[in-house]
Amino acid sequence: MVVTDKASQVAGIEAALVALRRAQRRRALAGLSRRRGGRDADGPPDAVFEFLDVLAAAGERGESATVTDVANQLDVDQPRASRLAALALQAGLVRREADQRDGRRSLLILTASGEETIARIHDFRRQAVAEATRTWSDDDRAALARLLPRFVTDFGRLTEPDR
Repeated sequence: MVVTDKASQVAGIEAALVALRRAQRRRALAGLSRRRGGRDADGPPDAVFEFLDVLAAAGERGESATVTDVANQLDVDQPRASRLAALALQAGLVRREADQRDGRRSLLILTASGEETIARIHDFRRQAVAEATRTWSDDDRAALARLLPRFVTDFGRLTEPDR
């Protein structure tokens, strides 16, 4: 069914956003990974993988990140981000490196193991998206691939705290 009324379209998008937020909050993908045997029960907590995501995104932009940067991106306090950094360091997923521009700062860099972990997480997420959209037409999948990033960018601009 195609909804043509603008108010109904907006309401449908809002409801989908709420559902996605709830799925994120209950860490639905991490639960799926555990159920399918993709996660080690003795491994780092799910929040460490979110921590790694932030570092990977910074790396993709050619940047490095500090604990404070990650805390801001994850919207957690400094002590929580420091605990996550310690867990990631202990697991060998990141390493500290002195900031050459400011000796008081430490940069967090993904290790080879951290990069492999992020690659596995991204592969799993992509497989989940492929599975969720397996019955979709190529046109529908292409439309979502085109429109969702656009929406995320525009919504992000609207909701930035500096506005």
